[in-house]
Amino acid sequence: MMLPSSFSVLNYLLAGGLHPVGFHVLNIILHAVISALMIDMFAILIGGLAHDENGRILNNAPKTSLLAALLFAAHPVHTESVAGIVGRADLLCALFFQLSFLTYCKAFNRGSDRDDRFSVQWVVVSLLLCAAAMLCKEQGITVLGVNAAFDVLLICNVNVYELSQRLLLRKNPLNVSEILRTGLLTRLALMGLGGLSMLYARWRIMGTGPPAFTEVDNPASFAENIFLRIVNYNYYYSLNAWLLLCPWWLCFDWSMGCVPLIKSATDWRMVWLLLLWCILIGLISQALCSQDSQRRRTLTLGLVLLVVPFLPACNIFFRVGFVVAERVLYLSSAGYCLLLAYSVGHCCCRWSKYRKPLCVSVLGLLCVYVARCALRSHQWRSEQSLFTNALSVCPLNAKVHYNVGKNLADRGNSTAAIAYYREAVSLHPTYVHAMNNLGNILKERNELIEAEHLLSKAVSIQPDFAAAWMNLGIVQNSLQRFEAAEKSYWNAIRFRKKYPDCYYNLGRLYADLNRNVDALNAWRNATVLKPDHSLAWNNMVILLDNTGNLGQAELIGREALKLLPNDHTIMFSLANVLGKSQKYKESEGFFLHALRINPNSASCHGNLAVLYHRWGKLELAKKHYELSLKLDPEAPGTRDNYKMLRRKLDQLKQPTP
Repeated sequence: MMLPSSFSVLNYLLAGGLHPVGFHVLNIILHAVISALMIDMFAILIGGLAHDENGRILNNAPKTSLLAALLFAAHPVHTESVAGIVGRADLLCALFFQLSFLTYCKAFNRGSDRDDRFSVQWVVVSLLLCAAAMLCKEQGITVLGVNAAFDVLLICNVNVYELSQRLLLRKNPLNVSEILRTGLLTRLALMGLGGLSMLYARWRIMGTGPPAFTEVDNPASFAENIFLRIVNYNYYYSLNAWLLLCPWWLCFDWSMGCVPLIKSATDWRMVWLLLLWCILIGLISQALCSQDSQRRRTLTLGLVLLVVPFLPACNIFFRVGFVVAERVLYLSSAGYCLLLAYSVGHCCCRWSKYRKPLCVSVLGLLCVYVARCALRSHQWRSEQSLFTNALSVCPLNAKVHYNVGKNLADRGNSTAAIAYYREAVSLHPTYVHAMNNLGNILKERNELIEAEHLLSKAVSIQPDFAAAWMNLGIVQNSLQRFEAAEKSYWNAIRFRKKYPDCYYNLGRLYADLNRNVDALNAWRNATVLKPDHSLAWNNMVILLDNTGNLGQAELIGREALKLLPNDHTIMFSLANVLGKSQKYKESEGFFLHALRINPNSASCHGNLAVLYHRWGKLELAKKHYELSLKLDPEAPGTRDNYKMLRRKLDQLKQPTP
């Protein structure tokens, strides 16, 4: 993921900030370039490698390669990679994958005097581009497998079926000298050495092993019965194949119950596994046993392009963190498009009288692909549409319900969000994040008992869930279970050392218990960890003000304003402190500055009026009392102070006897 990050930084600089349009435009341009390069790649895989007198690669299958590239460009399964910014990794990986393959082909630019020679330099360049593809995404290293298959089948023209028969039956021994003469073993050795070097570099850079995943990410990989594990893996393969064949049911996430496990051989979904392998075996038999050498080669290379890029996602070599992921099909779909386009071309040649209906059908398929892409891209325009659409595809996916609920809560619709959070917890009873968010909403609605139950359950399931510990502490504080709340806060801090919000809430607890020194220390810790924590600064000033430590309150307030010069709440608190210290002029300045930032603050107008009242500027005091009462007629104490001022003004207006 190093190169995608570099491209994102460049994108950020060119766009002048985090403007999404620039990122999306670049993704579309990358997909267009990849689709255009697919024409050259498909032309070689279908029509073979041939050069003109100037050394340029000839396209011996222009119509089929163009059709395959069009199918690839319009395939709806690519929407996630193109519409999502993080899909940049898939796009760049595919681009360098193609360049590596095309560069490898350039190593065989055979002139009249170079019939059996190849360019080591171009092979090395191909390996460097393969490394670039792998830096974008680990899947990029699979281009070595495609290059090797291309070399064996097309450059060396090896008949795999005949070769296997020779090795198995030990008839007509293999002519090793012929293979050595072509340089195949040298090239395979170079690619093998390069691949091992890349894997070692990846191991050194990224760590000693793959990341750890949980059962909800990939439940089949945690099945104890190896038979059920294999069955479910194969069912996942059939789902991926179905997404290529019929990309209508697309979802941003397929985990957490979206695909229930097959637990017995009598499950009706076993039919899909059998169907998948029947089709694959049929294609493999045609690829190996067909009398037409060009057909054998094309079908084999198409299957290689379909299967090899998918291998890192197949759970065979290591556990992956997903059930189905549309993004991993970006490269594999090229093999599917090649096989489909070649099949259409073969049918048109064999059944020429049906050519017109076939052409109309293919055109219709392309139109359906384009329409589906447009619809899917529209769903990716907002979280709301993306998550809501996923409900119809994966109604059993707890994460989908969680995301819909979170989106509703962020937009202020907490009532609807509760229903989705409850459904998420119902579908996945150990979904701690859904419990935490549901507990938060219930806390805000003052349904504290249920909120405490949910948050307690969340931390019992995941003891290191710091946010849930803090929220549990807030609920327990509201229930006046102060000792339990303090323990919850300290548990949160134990699991997340740098947690300023938790220190802030701990300070509030200590303030409620009149443990003022502890409260000040907690708020000071919050500001050390997060210097712009406005609430912590403000509470320190207020607590020191209320306890009569005006000098220290003033110092804290001035320190806070150096870091937050436009925070009107801190200005307001500092102005109150200065007013009590009889620094009227300076206090007035802070009040007026706070009102310029927040002119509709009734409390600020009211306290400024009190300042003027003490200062003897009675008309100004009257003005601000009236403004405060206009903004908040029920402001505590303001009306009484206003009445006192009116009586004093009336007394001053009376003539002296």
